[in-house]
Amino acid sequence: MPDERPADAAAETDEGHGQDTGARRADISASTDTSTGTDEHEMATTRAPAPGPERARRLQAATRRVAVLSAELILIVIALIIVGRLIGELWVVLLPVVLGLLFTTVLWPLVRFLRHHSWPPALASLVVLLLFLGAFGGIIAVIAPQVVGQVEEVADGVTQGLEQVQDYLAGPPFNIDDQQVGNAVDSIINSVQSNAQNIAGYAVTTATTIGGLLINVLLALVLTFFFLKDGPKWVPWLAAQTGPQAAPHVAALSLKTWRTLSEFIRQQAIVGFVDAFFIGVGLLVLGVPLVLPLAVLTFFGAFIPIIGAFTAGGFAVLIALVDSGLTTALIVLGLIIVVQQIEGNVLQPILQGRGLNLHAAVVILAVTAGASLAGIIGAFLAVPVAALIAVAYRYGRDVLDGNNPEVADDGTRGQLTGDATGSQLVREPADTTPGT
Repeated sequence: MPDERPADAAAETDEGHGQDTGARRADISASTDTSTGTDEHEMATTRAPAPGPERARRLQAATRRVAVLSAELILIVIALIIVGRLIGELWVVLLPVVLGLLFTTVLWPLVRFLRHHSWPPALASLVVLLLFLGAFGGIIAVIAPQVVGQVEEVADGVTQGLEQVQDYLAGPPFNIDDQQVGNAVDSIINSVQSNAQNIAGYAVTTATTIGGLLINVLLALVLTFFFLKDGPKWVPWLAAQTGPQAAPHVAALSLKTWRTLSEFIRQQAIVGFVDAFFIGVGLLVLGVPLVLPLAVLTFFGAFIPIIGAFTAGGFAVLIALVDSGLTTALIVLGLIIVVQQIEGNVLQPILQGRGLNLHAAVVILAVTAGASLAGIIGAFLAVPVAALIAVAYRYGRDVLDGNNPEVADDGTRGQLTGDATGSQLVREPADTTPGT
């Protein structure tokens, strides 16, 4: 039967029915939530993706890989520590060998020249070594009288400088009288006397160190003679201790390290000569004493890059300050800075194009580490050792990249040939196919 209720009544009835239905659904939902104990926050969604089926397996594989790499790193560190300990224990033997190699790099060009002119190897090596010792002794003979003759003058300058400092402290704004200065001097003297035993111990230790260094130098000179006499035989001998596949790499890496070491000595000698010449001329013009000793110190300081030049320059400024006053010292400081800038911005880039290719930060860190581990000798050997490590690293990297670093520029590689009676290293054409 048709619904004859007015439209407004029907709407009110439907609205009331809808409200009752919604209320009942809310009650049902509430009762359901209460009955199941489900919190409304647990129904909220998150942006984090659901875990994939391979996550656990991949996480396990990644963890295993990290563990393996960590174990390998620990083994490498342990191996480096053991090698460092062995080097430390054998340093007494290794130091003469290293010094002998450095001396050999300096003397080998002249020995090679004489051998090419039919001189016997032993005679050529002995003559060149004696010339080297004579030249070094001549330098000492020239420098020593000047040092002895001018050291009194420098000492007088130091005394006058101390008197000027005392007069300066006695005036304003310090107003320190002579009695206070005397008390300070007496305190220093008493401190020295109370530590006399320690100072004596340091003196004995220093004398022992100098004696050990002289013994090492003598051994290095003896080894230098044998290195010069039998030099061309060393690389074949090293290659013969390996297999046929490793022999070309041993020969190539040996030659690369030898060239790097020779280039370092040659480069630093040129740098040292330029620094010593210009700084020596400047000191001579300014009338600073001990010009020749300071020039020689500057030359040898160049073999300890950056640190050596700074130390030698500091001595020159100090002597100029003591002898000639603050103005001359500032002029000497400016001269040293200018020479160092010319060397660093003009000379070094030209030489390093053929040289070590080491960043200045690496050089400073190497010298600092070498000085802390082995004193002056360590500082002297730090840069060439760092350069040789860099050469070995680059060679290994080229081998891994398949660039055939054992192949020379002429397309040949060293190959060991011979039998039980002996072996020799010959150059043979190389197959430069990548990866071979």
